[in-house]
Amino acid sequence: MTRQHTLAVLAALGALCCLGWPVAAQTSRSVEVTSPDGKIAFAVFNQGERLSYAVSRGGQPVIETSPLVISVDGVDLGHKAAIGDVERYQVDETYPWRGGHSEATNHAAGARISLAHEESDTRYTLDVRAFDEGVAFRHVVPGEGGRVPDEATAFTFPAGSTAWYHDFENHYESMYLRKDIADVEDGEWAAPPITIKLPGETGYAALTEGALGGYSGMGLQATGNRAFAIRLGHAQPLNYPFELRYGKDEGERLAKPAEVMGPVTTPWRVVLVGPDLDTLVNADIVHNVSAPPDAALFPEGFATAWIKPGRSLWRYLDGGDNSFEGMKEFSRMAGELGFEYNLLEGFWQKWPERQLRELIAFSKQHGVGIWLWKHSRDLRTPEARKAFFELCERVGAAGVKLDFFDHEHKEVVALYEVMLREAAEHEIMVNFHGANKPTGESRTWPNELTREGIYGFERSKTPAWAVHNTTLPFTRYLAGHADYTPVVFGDRRRETSWAHQIATAAVFTSPLLVYGGHPKSLLENPAVEMIKSIPSTWDETVVLPVSEIGEIAAFARRSGKQWFLAVLNGPNARTIRVPLTILGDGSHRALLVRDRRETADAVVLDEGQFTRQDAVEIVLRPGGGFIGRFTP
Repeated sequence: MTRQHTLAVLAALGALCCLGWPVAAQTSRSVEVTSPDGKIAFAVFNQGERLSYAVSRGGQPVIETSPLVISVDGVDLGHKAAIGDVERYQVDETYPWRGGHSEATNHAAGARISLAHEESDTRYTLDVRAFDEGVAFRHVVPGEGGRVPDEATAFTFPAGSTAWYHDFENHYESMYLRKDIADVEDGEWAAPPITIKLPGETGYAALTEGALGGYSGMGLQATGNRAFAIRLGHAQPLNYPFELRYGKDEGERLAKPAEVMGPVTTPWRVVLVGPDLDTLVNADIVHNVSAPPDAALFPEGFATAWIKPGRSLWRYLDGGDNSFEGMKEFSRMAGELGFEYNLLEGFWQKWPERQLRELIAFSKQHGVGIWLWKHSRDLRTPEARKAFFELCERVGAAGVKLDFFDHEHKEVVALYEVMLREAAEHEIMVNFHGANKPTGESRTWPNELTREGIYGFERSKTPAWAVHNTTLPFTRYLAGHADYTPVVFGDRRRETSWAHQIATAAVFTSPLLVYGGHPKSLLENPAVEMIKSIPSTWDETVVLPVSEIGEIAAFARRSGKQWFLAVLNGPNARTIRVPLTILGDGSHRALLVRDRRETADAVVLDEGQFTRQDAVEIVLRPGGGFIGRFTP
């Protein structure tokens, strides 16, 4: 909705007030919060008897007039709510970050808007922040004792928009659909983030949440007429993984709204907005709204000595001996690759402690740390967690992979925080699987290096990957890191090429970058030098303009003085020409890994010298890829 449309709505409301509407509904005041660059605006106002809002960019609608709906103990606080005082503030900081870039920018105009629900005599606050890359808002309802909140705030997208989303059948492990917003049917479920291409080439938006804690996670359900509405964890459909592991009775128990003690502070509802995909990919809003790390647990923040991003082997996907000797060999090969870790599945639990110690000591001789898998069901009591984390610390494990959460009820969400805290107390890093989407937790808890919450390479029956892989960087990865477990050269890769597989390691963001392929296949690949050199974190990321969701993902990423150019191609063959303006001054030595036209299970290696005045021509097979490394 444009500013002019907002003012027209307010004028109409003023006329209705004169006709004798109730006092609370007469509060036709509008409050607008505008981003520092002046392009993005969040407006809140009363429309009829309903507190509503809208978001625009450059005067063009991003979220059209939509209801703000929060209830506490069944009372709808947005019905006939009066708008009161506004406390404006500014946020302006930078801080170390980890993933697509090494420094995050938190620059926003904020407003705490006082609201009054006269019927229940409730005073509460709508906290809004407008960034150059989108908006975030949350509700804060003061109070004491136990109360039950719920939400149904809607997000209405403009006609002509295109949406990418997936349902909750497999929780956060499903493939994305692409639909015209008009074709999204009433009642359809969507697991955040959802991504929107706005009509008329006006840009993109994405919808998710940040700073989830002490509250249920947010899902979305279509309500018809181009809108999605918030549905908290208790209201989301029981997904197959949770039912399989915990049963219907447990699902029914969690299908009840969760009580919150004391003040009700919702997570931030985040709408990323930008003219292009580069803006969305580089937006910091999700972690900006999360709390900084506790200095007592993380004295150097992300630079705390025992927190070390890196690359890992994992025998689960591509075969390998899961015996003690087999894992020693995996650790030896991890060292040969220059990888920092080896991740063990649950078979380690059959070994005596002395054997685990021996493997960890052997691995350290090769510069390799060990991660240990554990079912979260076995860690639901303080005693069990204490025993497990003490064991990990005692034997010298670097990190843990905690699995099978599969629900967004407040009770389950709380497990993430308690496990991160207790792991940190023992200086243990964490990888969550069977997990929800990230909501900026890794800013507060830097020991969370990655989490699943993605349809990744564990899924062996997928008929094709090319569309999915070129969709993920602009959908799921907008919420944060994901453990896709990329790079397999065997049949699991389906129609994708070897070059495509190697490029996923550079495009898919995961500070713990767990490779799916057998280390022997990595070491024997002609592009092994490239594989060895791809880092797990980046200093800078640029999404190239040629990128299109589900068609092609082209990323330039910098690590130190080296630039990597990585391209994932969708189902259609194409040739692209990429100017190398990202490079610094002078000549750069290049290693290029290309598709072989005749077959997907081979690569062509090229070397050369390039400057920023040059361009590289890339011929891509269907499902193909490319990765180049440029060194000054």
